[in-house]
Amino acid sequence: MVNLSPLAQKFILHFGEMGSRWGINRTVGQIYALLYVSNRPLNADEIAEHLEFSRSNVSMGLKELQSWRLVKLLHQPNDRREYFEPPKDVWDIFKALLEERRRREVEPTLSMLRDAMLESASTAEDRYAQERMREMYELIELSSSWFDDVQRLSPDTLASLMKMGSTVKKLLDVGDVVRGKFRSSRSEAEEDTK
Repeated sequence: MVNLSPLAQKFILHFGEMGSRWGINRTVGQIYALLYVSNRPLNADEIAEHLEFSRSNVSMGLKELQSWRLVKLLHQPNDRREYFEPPKDVWDIFKALLEERRRREVEPTLSMLRDAMLESASTAEDRYAQERMREMYELIELSSSWFDDVQRLSPDTLASLMKMGSTVKKLLDVGDVVRGKFRSSRSEAEEDTK
């Protein structure tokens, strides 16, 4: 990597590795990470130079990122080159990722499940399988509906909601401790009455 600080290099390399686990290739992950930590929009030649990638790999990576709506195309005055930058708001990035994953992964599954539930089940095994598919369909539909509601929330409200999740977990943990102590004292009381 050329003309990048060790901190930026570490982030870019890590993001490339994580990208491959998220279903995008390493090159695309590294391009995105470079754009994310850059303090200004970059053109394809600059990206290729910094990451030491071929220009064609950068072009393909940028097209992939545009299809995910994770980068936007900009033009600079008196410059014919195209520049790219990610959305500024991290919540917009998060929402774009979730929307695209839903479009690419969840919606095809829902479509297949709908079709499967419309088929005539002629055996007990098929009826059982169809019922299980219906349960899955209903869960995915419920989570999709919840996701639609969450998408409409402001970033501040969404952050508060997420923080509330950790508070609820703490309350549940306290409840588990209390229940454990109650069970323990109840067991001791039963032993004393014997």
